[in-house]
Amino acid sequence: MHEMSLTESVIELVEYRARRNGSQRIKTVRLEIGKLSGVEPDAIRFCFDAIASGTLAEGAALDIIEQDGLAWCFDCSQPTPLASRSDPCPECGGYRMRLDEGLAMRVKELEVE
Repeated sequence: MHEMSLTESVIELVEYRARRNGSQRIKTVRLEIGKLSGVEPDAIRFCFDAIASGTLAEGAALDIIEQDGLAWCFDCSQPTPLASRSDPCPECGGYRMRLDEGLAMRVKELEVE
């Protein structure tokens, strides 16, 4: 499960930022996870409390915002929403698309005290 190592990296990142800013505790971590990223939000939620134990993020709330996928269709020259990388364009049925949004996972916001 690569979500475990992703969660470890998130905790390391937010803890580094919190310490650098002189914070004593992380209250909330907001993550944005793209629906086309291959990251399972439920698996991140499952791992978060265990990985955060003993860190500044222990007891922190995890808020996950799922970002929809968006692509540009080369066949019909239209932006199109995508739920999966393998979906065809809903306008023309074509598969020649450039994925533009929904591919990343990023820390969107950090609430500290």
